[in-house]
Amino acid sequence: MSGASLSSREAAAVIYGLSGTVLSAAERDFFRASDPLGFILFQRNCDTPEQVRRLVLDLRDAVGRGDAPVLIDQEGGRVARLKPPHWPAYPAAAKITALGGMRGWEAAFLAARLIADDLGQLGITIDCAPVLDLPVTGANEVIGDRAWSKDPEIAGTLGLAVCDGLMAGGVLPIIKHIPGHGRAMVDSHLDLPEVDTPRDVLDANDFIPFRMLAGMPWAMTAHVLYKALDSALPATLSPTVIAETIRASIGFDGVLLSDDLSMQALGGRLDERATGALKAGCDLVLHCNGDMNEMRTIAGVVGPMNVAAARRVAVGEARRFAPGAFDRYAAEQRFAALLQDAR
Repeated sequence: MSGASLSSREAAAVIYGLSGTVLSAAERDFFRASDPLGFILFQRNCDTPEQVRRLVLDLRDAVGRGDAPVLIDQEGGRVARLKPPHWPAYPAAAKITALGGMRGWEAAFLAARLIADDLGQLGITIDCAPVLDLPVTGANEVIGDRAWSKDPEIAGTLGLAVCDGLMAGGVLPIIKHIPGHGRAMVDSHLDLPEVDTPRDVLDANDFIPFRMLAGMPWAMTAHVLYKALDSALPATLSPTVIAETIRASIGFDGVLLSDDLSMQALGGRLDERATGALKAGCDLVLHCNGDMNEMRTIAGVVGPMNVAAARRVAVGEARRFAPGAFDRYAAEQRFAALLQDAR
């Protein structure tokens, strides 16, 4: 079992990205001085297995914590930072769902277990998956086939299979995008989605998968304005949505991470976005693009995690166990057979 180090309690309440495949001297100095809780990797950071392993070690060395969380978005389908030829390509969620019933559940679990094995070999400890959003007809395709189903019970059940598979492999999942991104008619990377669906409809549909997985260790917020929940602020920046919907109604008490602060759904300056998200109730903020000037701006306003955030991080780390024996070849063969039978 892995536990959060004592030093992590003083870490800054932020996760940063970086610019390339190696840690530059400037980045090393910045991370050492600003002491973020952890890091997130993207395709631009991942070349070969040995290079990624070295980069992960260097990032942890920069902050002096061997257990600093390292995150990645490895969902399968079009959202995969680790790609062939060095890493397998996994199907999108919707393709696995199409297998149906227990075959779909088994395939979802096996894909996640194999992904966890890929990540574990690199030292990556957290996967930003599964997507629990329920897409609706006409919604922007930013979610699309990343979603497991339009049916909340199916989405929750297969999302749980993913969480089980990741955690069996020693990797913590991040459920996203709480409390739901499936109704967004615009891409939140580019603009602020506004949803005017009544609260009772959201409660009876969109919130269900998140409620089913409310016991998971981490979740990522949606940069979406839900007019029925808060007419002025998107979920990431809304004390009302976080306290009344995410924490109370949905019942999530794990680490709440903002989606990327540099996405254009959030207005105002970066420092305002960071302070707004933390004041609203996010435990940590996320900044992905590796731009040093932007990271310095965020570092100027983000202090150490508060007591509640540090507790949640520690509770999550206590749930991250070293994986048991795993026959990768047998898992790959069974996974391939499930996919083949569906063709």
